[in-house]
Amino acid sequence: MRSGGSGPSPGRAVAAAALARAVLIARAAATMSAAAAGLLLVEDRARVVAVLALVAVLTAGQLGALARWPGLTGRPVVVLAADFALVLAVLAVSRGGIAYFCYAAGAGALAGVVLGLRALPVWVTHAAVSFAVAAEVLHRSAPPADIAAFVVALPMAGALAGLGAVVATTALARHLELSTSLLVAAQRSAAASERARLARELHDSVSKTLRGVSLAALALPSSLRRQPALAEHLAGTVAAGATAAARQARELLQEMRLDVPDRDLTTGVAGICAAWSAASGIPVRTELHDVDPPIEVGYEMTRILREALANVARHAHARQVVVRLAPSRRGVVLEVTDDGTGFTVPDDLSRLQSASHFGIVGMAERARIAGGRLYLDSAPGAGSTVAVHVPLEAPAHPRFVGAP
Repeated sequence: MRSGGSGPSPGRAVAAAALARAVLIARAAATMSAAAAGLLLVEDRARVVAVLALVAVLTAGQLGALARWPGLTGRPVVVLAADFALVLAVLAVSRGGIAYFCYAAGAGALAGVVLGLRALPVWVTHAAVSFAVAAEVLHRSAPPADIAAFVVALPMAGALAGLGAVVATTALARHLELSTSLLVAAQRSAAASERARLARELHDSVSKTLRGVSLAALALPSSLRRQPALAEHLAGTVAAGATAAARQARELLQEMRLDVPDRDLTTGVAGICAAWSAASGIPVRTELHDVDPPIEVGYEMTRILREALANVARHAHARQVVVRLAPSRRGVVLEVTDDGTGFTVPDDLSRLQSASHFGIVGMAERARIAGGRLYLDSAPGAGSTVAVHVPLEAPAHPRFVGAP
């Protein structure tokens, strides 16, 4: 909806400017083609050449004016008054030839573009002048009856062209306004998704660490006098937690800067693997196929990949890692396999938390957010495999981590 004011909507202004240029070019092409055909039919070829030159100069001038002052279509009285003077100039040079009727029809179309249905008085004026010119042509040349009927019908071409221009302008304006509305809605949705994503990242990393720091800090004052050793331990916990929170925030910001949401998942996985291998010194062999999941799914999968590789660097003591990304029968699968020390996979996730495997719980939550499931396969001394399967259509009740 538009607020107060009687001016045209932005969509209609853009549509009018674009179609006005199209009308001017089409009118020039039609008029010059009709005039050029007269070179073969009339003896006064100098007049035909003069019409061709005049139309070319007038059209170039109008197009130049629109390019320099795009808002001219918002001043219809000025535009149509000037264009009517140009129509009369073409009439004077062509002496009522077919070039004049083509040019006048284009004037009707231009009026329809800038005024819409309010151009009716302009169409009537052009039609009246054209009927007078047609009458003079018929009186002067006395053509056969079928040719006379054609000449009499020419004055109505301006009104018909004008109606067509009204329809085209209205349709284009609505299309532009709808496209703008969709773009604004998409931008708002993207901004909301980005805020939710940032909130989730902060909750999953920094906020949990700060919560632990806060609990330790609350217990510190009461322990200073009664249990100095405990107070010293709590102070160390606060200092370590603050350092960890700062590191997590710095890593989070760095990762978010490196994220390119519209980059395809295969390229993103390859880049993450290459950067991690260079930083950790552990070779990564990749088996990557082209897949195209939704952007939000691809983001969660890359975050799972980062966490899986981080776990390998922290705990696995691996000599090599294999990362596989491929389409599955129902969706997409991402696997991270290492040849490290491995561990026993418990049935209960709380045991992973107590064993300081917080990252696995976070990966399971991310898999669930993406509509998929996280699988773990590991045994002491046999390495580990972390796999996330995401179907193309998210299940109604996403499942949690479990043994395959």
